[in-house]
Amino acid sequence: MKEIKIMTTLEKLKEILSECKGEDLNITPETTFDELDFDSLDKVDIVMQIEEAYDISLGDNMQLSTVGELIAKIDEAVANK
Repeated sequence: MKEIKIMTTLEKLKEILSECKGEDLNITPETTFDELDFDSLDKVDIVMQIEEAYDISLGDNMQLSTVGELIAKIDEAVANK
């Protein structure tokens, strides 16, 4: 029997953020983007990867400070697809 793994939004986001940073990141919903030290180009790349992975649009003016806030935004966009 095949095992089916369903990735949570946090797991998928960790994968995207780690790939962008080039290292395995330990993130929680409380992790801030300041702690992750992403520059503005990184943030644009991250949003594009998220939009492609989930087939959603997050818009251009997101003012989010934590990973948890981004997860909520992703989940909301997916639910409203």
